Amino acid sequence: MATQTEQELSFEAALARLEEIVRLLERGEAPLDQSIDLYQEGDRLKRLCEQRLQSAQARIDAIALGPDGQPKGLAPFDGR
Repeated sequence: MATQTEQELSFEAALARLEEIVRLLERGEAPLDQSIDLYQEGDRLKRLCEQRLQSAQARIDAIALGPDGQPKGLAPFDGR
C-alpha cells in the first residue's frame, strides 16, 4: 500500500486492508502509538468503502425498469 494513496485503492483492496487492520487490532499486540495509527487508517478506509458502496448503490438505483420489471436502460446519474 506504500505506493498507492487510499483514494487510489479499489474497493476490494481497501476492504482487504481494513480487514487486515481489524485482525491486527484484535490481536492487541501492536504498541499504543501503532494501534492509534492503525485505528485512524481503518477509520479512513471504512469511510472510503462506505462512500464507494453508496456510489455503487446510486448507480444501481439509476437503472430504469420497464413495465415488465426488466432493465430497459439507464436513467441519468448526476453523482451528487
